[in-house]
Amino acid sequence: MAEQQRFALVDVNSFYVSCERVFDPKLAGIPVVVLSNNDGCVVARSDEAKALGIKTGDPWFKLAESAPKLGLVQRSSNYELYGDLSSRVMQLLARFSSEQEIYSIDECFLHLHGSDAELRSRGTDIRAAVARNIGLPVCVGIGATKTLAKFANRIAKQNPHMGGVCNLDALDPAVVDRIMSRVPVTGLWGVGSRNGVRLNALGIESVADLRDADPAMIRSKFSVVLQRTVLELNGTACIPMETESADKQQVLFSRSFATPVVTRESMRQVMSLYAQQAATRLAKEGLLATVMTVFAATSRFNDKAASAPSVTVRLERPTADPMVLTRAAIAAMDSQAVDGAPYAKAGIMLTGLSPAGAEPVFDLFAAGPEQKDIGPLLAQVTDKYGSASIGLGLAGMSSAKPDWTMARKFASPRYTTEWSDLPVVRAV
Repeated sequence: MAEQQRFALVDVNSFYVSCERVFDPKLAGIPVVVLSNNDGCVVARSDEAKALGIKTGDPWFKLAESAPKLGLVQRSSNYELYGDLSSRVMQLLARFSSEQEIYSIDECFLHLHGSDAELRSRGTDIRAAVARNIGLPVCVGIGATKTLAKFANRIAKQNPHMGGVCNLDALDPAVVDRIMSRVPVTGLWGVGSRNGVRLNALGIESVADLRDADPAMIRSKFSVVLQRTVLELNGTACIPMETESADKQQVLFSRSFATPVVTRESMRQVMSLYAQQAATRLAKEGLLATVMTVFAATSRFNDKAASAPSVTVRLERPTADPMVLTRAAIAAMDSQAVDGAPYAKAGIMLTGLSPAGAEPVFDLFAAGPEQKDIGPLLAQVTDKYGSASIGLGLAGMSSAKPDWTMARKFASPRYTTEWSDLPVVRAV
């Protein structure tokens, strides 16, 4: 068969759990769950945990008592580890194609070329390279469109005999049709539950039904986006590769608290820390912000002391300076927060973003520290020595973390991002 261009969707299997298993092989083959912020509920499950009937969103306190009996192991979300391993995976996958679109923390699209046999071989090589160099298991789905590649990836995951690689073109069309007839339409990439209900009302219940639907009718009753999905299911590529990041619209840093923040001084510390974290993200992406929104909220279950302040302020000039952002965040929250209210979460959102190089270098009124690139300096230090290694003012280093910081009682070490957590190998 002549060489052809195809989309490949590479997805890490059970990403959070697989990251935990890389450095703790004892977790292999046993049920593992990863928990959300403050160890609240299940956000990721191993196949063994799924077999026990554990669902995403199940509260941990309901599982904790039976966990020892079930042999269930829990881990707090280790975002530093997951982010670093994701970066390593994406850099490795970029070697296999000149065109790569990073779709999420654990999956990306690649453009591949070759015959059916060559595409299958390339998918096998990708799996082996990621397993050998990083230790993570991936599945590869290959198809004529992004939608078909996503669907092929689903088939690869659910059919172990395929060895983790599914090239849809190489399958018997009758087999593909049979699979599509069995998968509910909501199991397709880009079809949510709300559209699923409406499609079901029209008699479109399976992926095969949507593939065979009239594209013009789908567009008139739904949207051009769903029409593209129909066309993609029929082999017409309508969703191009986004090899360049789309213009970023906002930078958001928000967390829930382990214990409520009730004093004005504690909230100032929160705003100081979050503003500097947001500034670090701006610096890493080479962006400046002109608008800041600060917000906080008490628990939705607390009716007696409900408070949800939200303030938006325009900054004097586009900036990524952590000192400017910190002062603005503290002042804005001070103007609205209620002293004594038990706030359960807070956050900072930066908008009005522009590339750092787009602003004039010379500014008579620019603050001195801003000209010294404090933001990029903080980003470099925290990248090398960890998020707790440096901070300004109230967000500076402390011998003990504030009691409101996110609870992660079951966290594994940050093996690849903290010097103190590096694995130690001893010869016996």
